[in-house]
Amino acid sequence: MWAALAALVTLAYPLAVYWGLGHWEPKYLAGLLLLVALLRSFGSRDPLWRVAALGAALLAGVSVVGNALLPLKLYPVLVNAVLFIVFVYSLRHPPTIIERLARLQEPNLPESGVRYTRKVTIVWSIFFVVNGSIALGTSLFASDATWALYNGLIAYGLMGLLFAVEWLVRQRVRRGTPS
Repeated sequence: MWAALAALVTLAYPLAVYWGLGHWEPKYLAGLLLLVALLRSFGSRDPLWRVAALGAALLAGVSVVGNALLPLKLYPVLVNAVLFIVFVYSLRHPPTIIERLARLQEPNLPESGVRYTRKVTIVWSIFFVVNGSIALGTSLFASDATWALYNGLIAYGLMGLLFAVEWLVRQRVRRGTPS
């Protein structure tokens, strides 16, 4: 339950911050990031996500102390960095994240499936670097509206597009047709 709630709040976070800017100072909006941090810490036993929760709490604290918006805008960068670390770690210490997910549907995944899931894990790792870099750029150089638009809508659209393209490629790979 905690993990699902943390994911929901994380998804809504950029738009909630943007909406909140018209109503509250950043130091009060930091409470939202603190909520995300608490939900993350309760929602995961994984030490890396607990470190991410600590990072989110630190960003919230800096925002409160300085009444600054930038630390709040850096949260999507933190999330992308953590996901990148998780995916790359799984490449170095298999099974990969994508292989684990694939084995939920196909426990006896063939070696060709393992190779394919490794490639998909690499693609997602690259995605998190690119997405995190854009999130950082919008945090530092773009307007609040552009930051919210990218991090609260476009980034999720790109994730959905990557999911869809990967699904189509997977169907072709399973049928044995060249992609």
